[in-house]
Amino acid sequence: MATVDAAMDRNQDLAAAAARMRAAKYQQLAGRARVKPDASLLTSGSVSRSENGRAPAQSSESYGLSLSTSWELDVWGRLRDLNAADEADQVATEALFRGARLSLAASTARSWCNLIAAEQQLELAHITLDSFQRNLRISERNYKGTGQGALDVQFGRTNVASAQRDLESRRLARDEAARTLEVLTGRFPAGTTRAGHELPTLPKKVPAGLPSELLDRRPDLTAARASLLASAHRAHASRKSLLPSLRLTSSAGTPVSGFSQLLNPDWLVASIGANLVQTLDTGGAQKLEARAALEQNQAAVHDYQQVALTAFREVESALDADQSLARQEDFLVAEVEQAALAERQSTRDYADGIEGSDILDVLEAQRRANNARSSLIRLRNERLLNRIDLHLALGGDFKTRGA
Repeated sequence: MATVDAAMDRNQDLAAAAARMRAAKYQQLAGRARVKPDASLLTSGSVSRSENGRAPAQSSESYGLSLSTSWELDVWGRLRDLNAADEADQVATEALFRGARLSLAASTARSWCNLIAAEQQLELAHITLDSFQRNLRISERNYKGTGQGALDVQFGRTNVASAQRDLESRRLARDEAARTLEVLTGRFPAGTTRAGHELPTLPKKVPAGLPSELLDRRPDLTAARASLLASAHRAHASRKSLLPSLRLTSSAGTPVSGFSQLLNPDWLVASIGANLVQTLDTGGAQKLEARAALEQNQAAVHDYQQVALTAFREVESALDADQSLARQEDFLVAEVEQAALAERQSTRDYADGIEGSDILDVLEAQRRANNARSSLIRLRNERLLNRIDLHLALGGDFKTRGA
């Protein structure tokens, strides 16, 4: 739908999430440099002048150029584990971005439905006000003709004032719903957007026997799995950091007294060495860090299990609500029909002056009918919102698979 497309193009929160995803990608690429040689080039230069009374001034120059390189051989695979953890983090970041897109689409669709429902409630408020005004005119006509029914007139005026107040409240709710949708689509919240007067027809019933594999594509589950994998790689890297590391180093330098000699090969000195480094675990810090990494991995396992349970709970709740709301709508439709019949009958009897008819009967019938109509609008909108929540819980439609 065009409104969802507009939200995807202009929503500021989604744009910020996309920027964070790109930043994470650059960080992941930068992390790959840990398996490559590290080189640094340093230059220095100084000129000094000293004076000693009448003796000629003494001056000296000193220049230096040094190049050093270092390369850690990944003997135990520690650096590869760290790179794998970074890649898993990137997968998690991309999954969270997909989740942000899916959540934005759902929020936009919900806001669009809420705006239509608010517009329908506003139309119902107009209809209710017109109905109360007609009743008031009838009461005033009867009072002028017979001199009786002053209380009916007062009841009528009270209901008209109440309907006018409700109309303003419904108009405010409609405008606020419009502002919510406008913010989601990156527009100024002027409250002028209109989404139509009819709620969309609810799609067909949810197919029975939805496969649990559909949940695998949920972005939060994908992100939790990737985070679990990243924590496992970091735990492996932390344990391997207790082992000796092998590092190749080389350096070359030219300490000279004249700038012209700076690049003279005769002045170059170089050394290449292989250093076997065993980091001293002072105070047991590295062992504790390794244990902490293992506990982080265990925490990631529990986090994934909790995310999975939450996903199943959301799907089951949405499925149960879908069936319950469908049954409630059937009952409510019958309630609206009967309330409308009672409203028409009581209004007709009162207008015709049939003996036994009372304005209180008319008002009660109208109250029941209007409440039923308003409840039906809310219920049908609630069914649509619940179906949106079901798609969000499944991570998509009823057929598409894949993350």
